[in-house]
Amino acid sequence: MSRQIVLDTETTGLDPKTGHRVIEIGCVEMQERRLTGNNLHIYLQPDREIDIGAIEVHGISNEFLVDKPRFEEIAEELYNYLTGAELVIHNAPFDVGFLENEFSLVGRPFKLSDECVVTDTLAMARKQYPGQRNSLDALCKRLGVNNGHRTLHGALLDSEILADVYLRMTGGQTALILDEEREQSKTEQSDAVKLSNTNLRVVKADDSELAAHEAWLSKLQKEAGDGCVWLSLDGVESAEPSA
Repeated sequence: MSRQIVLDTETTGLDPKTGHRVIEIGCVEMQERRLTGNNLHIYLQPDREIDIGAIEVHGISNEFLVDKPRFEEIAEELYNYLTGAELVIHNAPFDVGFLENEFSLVGRPFKLSDECVVTDTLAMARKQYPGQRNSLDALCKRLGVNNGHRTLHGALLDSEILADVYLRMTGGQTALILDEEREQSKTEQSDAVKLSNTNLRVVKADDSELAAHEAWLSKLQKEAGDGCVWLSLDGVESAEPSA
């Protein structure tokens, strides 16, 4: 599947079954493993208080969300954006559970796995790095992804970081760079072939130009202690230094 959406959410708490809601959705789109810039970032009014523990994680306050849209206002846009894509999510059951709950609350129940392929990077990491810490921060450190600007969790920021982590976990961006270099090399070779096939006009030196050239070589031969290099080349006649 060529279209991938790296997705993350922030919520009011840990469990939608106890009434907790989504308050931020961040999505980063990739086509053929390249970022497209067609991202989606939405804050939502949850119509309930945010747990103190959740605020300490993501820093989003109740006051900040007062004028934000409710999920029902963006449900159609989000559905159209996500369906048909591969969703890349770290700890996918958490985000998928919350999103499916939000769609159910607005009368549009469906399973994301029926409309999308869901790839859980946490499950991938546990297979690749068994027995190790596989949080997003731990993966950044292990794979050399810079996340120094991440002081709090944020859905869009975490999606951008996860996109980099995912690319490195599944072959890295090095492969992309090599592909681009190969394409550039092919283009350069193609240009060279085209140039060799063109009818270029050859302009030969006239007698006066040849005489001036010979005079210059003679001068070099006279002034150079080890002789003139040009005169030692094949096809160049020796010029005797003038008196």
